[in-house]
Amino acid sequence: MAIKKQFLKSKPVCKVTFTVPAEEAKTVAVIGSFNEWNAKATPLKKLKNGTFKGTVNLETNSSYEFRYLIDGAYANETEADAFAWNEYAGAENSVLSL
Repeated sequence: MAIKKQFLKSKPVCKVTFTVPAEEAKTVAVIGSFNEWNAKATPLKKLKNGTFKGTVNLETNSSYEFRYLIDGAYANETEADAFAWNEYAGAENSVLSL
């Protein structure tokens, strides 16, 4: 798994690209505080090599909690900036700091 951040000079926005190697998966989405934890809001596209990829524009000077939803199972980003305990889910969320 990987995250790529591209900060825009013209706007206070960062293009964040999420990459998830999940060859066996049928669906992968990124859910988090930036899309109200909606599994349908940010689906990742499956590439020919079996990797899922997608880009989201997020405001800078903020941090966002998120997780991946891979065929209905939650997974964290191993390269996240930090991790935060979520009492509601009873698990850690990945944190993205911009």
